Amino acid sequence: MAFQMPDRGGGPTGPRIRVGRPSRRVRTLLMTLGVLAVLGMAFTMFAGFWTDWLWYRSVNYSSVFTTTLWTKIGLFFVFGLLMALAVGFNIWLAHRMRPPLSAMSVEQQSLDRYRMGIAPYKTWLLLGITALVGLIAGASAAGQWRTWLMWVNGVPFHQKDPQFHLDVSFFAFDLPWYRFLLGFGFAATILSLIAAALTHYLYGGLRVTSPGARATAAATGHLSVLLGIFVTLKAVAYWLDRYGLAVKSSDFKATDNWTGLRYVDANAYLPAKTILFCIAVICALLFFATLWRRTWQLPVIGFGLMVLSAILIGGLYPAIVQKFQVQPNEQAKEAPYVEKNLKATREAYGIDGAQVKEYSGTSTTKDKTTLRDDVDATASIRVLDPNIVSPTYQQLQQMRKYYAFPTNLDVDRYNVNGSDQDTVIGLRELNLAGVDKQNWINNHFRYTHGYGVVAAKGTTADAEGRPLFTESNLPSEGDLGTYQQRVYYGEKTTTYSIVGGPQKEIDYSDDAGEKTTSYKGGSGVNLSNPVNRAAYAVAFGEPQILYSGAIGEGSRILYNRTPKERVEAVAPWLTIDGDAYPAVVDGKIQWIVDAYTTTNGYPYASRTTLGDTTADSLTATNDNRAVVAQQNQVNYIRNSVKATVDAYTGQVKLYQWDTEDPVLKTWMKAFPGTVKSKSSISDALMAHLRYPQDLFKVQRELLTRYHVKDATTFLSGSEVWQVPDDPSNKSGDAVPPYYLSMKMPDQKAQAFSLTTTFTPNGRDNLSAFMAVDSEAGTPDYGKIRVLKLPTSTTVDGPKQVQSQFNSEQDIAESIRLLKGGDSDIEYGNLLTVPLDGGLLYVEPVYVRGGGLKYPLLKKVLVTYGGNTAFEDTLDEALNKVFGAEGTTPPPTDEGGGTTPPPTSSNPTVREALADAQKAFTAGQEALKKPDWDAYAKAQKDLEAALKRAEDAQATADKGAKASSSPSPSASASPSGGSGGGSSGAAGGASPSPSPSSG
Repeated sequence: MAFQMPDRGGGPTGPRIRVGRPSRRVRTLLMTLGVLAVLGMAFTMFAGFWTDWLWYRSVNYSSVFTTTLWTKIGLFFVFGLLMALAVGFNIWLAHRMRPPLSAMSVEQQSLDRYRMGIAPYKTWLLLGITALVGLIAGASAAGQWRTWLMWVNGVPFHQKDPQFHLDVSFFAFDLPWYRFLLGFGFAATILSLIAAALTHYLYGGLRVTSPGARATAAATGHLSVLLGIFVTLKAVAYWLDRYGLAVKSSDFKATDNWTGLRYVDANAYLPAKTILFCIAVICALLFFATLWRRTWQLPVIGFGLMVLSAILIGGLYPAIVQKFQVQPNEQAKEAPYVEKNLKATREAYGIDGAQVKEYSGTSTTKDKTTLRDDVDATASIRVLDPNIVSPTYQQLQQMRKYYAFPTNLDVDRYNVNGSDQDTVIGLRELNLAGVDKQNWINNHFRYTHGYGVVAAKGTTADAEGRPLFTESNLPSEGDLGTYQQRVYYGEKTTTYSIVGGPQKEIDYSDDAGEKTTSYKGGSGVNLSNPVNRAAYAVAFGEPQILYSGAIGEGSRILYNRTPKERVEAVAPWLTIDGDAYPAVVDGKIQWIVDAYTTTNGYPYASRTTLGDTTADSLTATNDNRAVVAQQNQVNYIRNSVKATVDAYTGQVKLYQWDTEDPVLKTWMKAFPGTVKSKSSISDALMAHLRYPQDLFKVQRELLTRYHVKDATTFLSGSEVWQVPDDPSNKSGDAVPPYYLSMKMPDQKAQAFSLTTTFTPNGRDNLSAFMAVDSEAGTPDYGKIRVLKLPTSTTVDGPKQVQSQFNSEQDIAESIRLLKGGDSDIEYGNLLTVPLDGGLLYVEPVYVRGGGLKYPLLKKVLVTYGGNTAFEDTLDEALNKVFGAEGTTPPPTDEGGGTTPPPTSSNPTVREALADAQKAFTAGQEALKKPDWDAYAKAQKDLEAALKRAEDAQATADKGAKASSSPSPSASASPSGGSGGGSSGAAGGASPSPSPSSG
């Protein structure tokens, strides 16, 4: 690119002024400092690159790093070079076409100073300008790596848009890339035009005030060609805009973020774009013709006509069509396009299969006592709210201050004694804020991991209102069997740890004292290499990593430790669900992460902003539950990938879940080998997969409008619903969806489901109930069922039910008494269950106060058919509401057997229960101190005593069964429903939170 540009002439030169040069020592020092600064910056850049490469290699996803890196590098150099060549060539060409030396005018005398000033540096100036624009363009192009990979690897949807009859892949994969190329072409042309015009002006090709022609013939031809290229690109833009109408968002009173063509688009904008395309092509040819005509008269006229046409045809004409054709008869004109939008939106969000059925909302059974037994068969009503009981887990199962549970626990289901049981589960994760002595060694070498799972029955509590733990203590023990309990990767683990070296880690503490361990998981990056240590010292801004004696042979650094962080890093093309949840699978604690493929290029499908549609009362108080990429606007989403992260090794696995999703297939082509087939999912893992919350929240938001299929009804807005505010708090945010094992009216058995309610827009009564089958691996998984209530009758919605609870005099008085002293009331999740044409509402009520710092389940609110109860247990409340006192079968334990009463004629049982009471009392005393070692011993004594009582009672029951009919408890819910829900509170087996207290 180097060239010599002769001066146009010289002027008088003044006397030279000698400036003192710095001494050799100063020059050497400055040069040394400059070299060190450059080396420092270079190593800092190298450290970021090198640590990223080491991390991806450590998780066995190096192909993701290399594919992404080489794609970015390729785009950077290709488009950076193209931009540099385009601008540099036009500068060179403009300089080469400069006119010969002519009579000096005042204007040219002024420009001569600038020409003289840059004359010695012309080559360097040219290289500098081209390098600068090339770097900027290359960096911008590198950011389009996703667009490039989707274009080059795109697979067809095998669905065509209704307007242009092109495959959806054109809009999702091709059109974004064409638009990028068009934008790049515009940028290159405009920069070239500006650079060429300045060069022509500087060297006399263009004149503003000089006598004679304003531009030389060469300058006129050069600039005309560039303008012709610009207008040609504008013609291409008009042509692409035609297709862009199918994915264009606009304001439309029928819905927010309307996408697709409307009447005015199809009948005014579309033909206008075609006409403007033709005008632009003609105008471009007129500009190119100046190479022969050497006059701008015709191109300027043509350009003016193009601008005028854009105003009249592209702006005024559509406004006239909208005003005089559409508005007088909007429903008739817009109906065909609304139908296209309805169909496309329902397909794009996976709600086209939603089953909407009419539901009366009122029970047809006159004798309500007969419904009492139906409750147990209809739902395993969860009275343990995972969003409230975390402090209870913390108080009873934290064991050490450096452990903590997440703010919101998770609901899962486990098979216990042959039946599925809804379980509230949380991990005892590392909490560095609880470490007494904060220093670098403690924070990063000694306290490195959490320990164990804590789980409790979701359908019951003990007599004191505490969870009935099925997995507890430290180390954890209970129903989950043997598994690797160390938690090195978790939602609360946000700092790095250095493990496996000479420094031992604190494992856990028991009666024998503090246990230590050394990490054997094999994950993380090896720090034995001094280059690696130096790189991490720079990357983490921690010099001690470079020279600390605590790092030695075998030391490995663990970071990027939250499940969502790891999945997003290995699959940057996925959108991550806000709620990762743990499960014990095949002897390991696995974090399960739902991930989505999305696009905003699905024609006619209305857009939604993920951050808005997935927000609820939980995300408002807990940032960890927010969806990744909150600001993304999408109009197509699929739960295409299920991911797992091992809590001990950090191993990430991606499984293909939606085998038909073309977006996932495209990314699997781009990153081959990163996603395992769906058949690779084990049965044990499949049992814990569920329907994701964020997808459900997006779908329920769309269903507030798109549950209707008729364009007229959609346009009228008479059937618009809304997601109600959470009635259990005053946040004003949407109610979160709830997991619940329940049976919809058309189902034969309970299924693990995700549920929500709808109210009419601007009103509080109930308009619909929605549930999706979350039992992974079953034929009905993902089936959306919506029960639509009649508009002619009024059925109380969640807010009205909550208000009814608070306004009843007896309940209000009971709540006032519970609030006595310094106690606080916390309302749990308000669960809704369809039952015999009506709706059963259940809400647990927790009390936090006195000397306790954690909530206890004290009351249960139940309402059905206008009858309301506020009782100590779920069974008592249900009995009162249905008028069935004394008809409920005896409470059952999780195995289906009758729970032993608090007293027994069997002396062995009485003796064992007495020992259990002593152990319980001892445990309570230990909690008050608190003395965790004594508490743990009391729990073990309590467990042993209860086991003796259970064995003795079982022996006695065998004799009784031989001479009597089977116990009515045989009809209890197999999922540990309300029949088992009061086994602690009403049956009196034990008020202790021990693993066997169920």
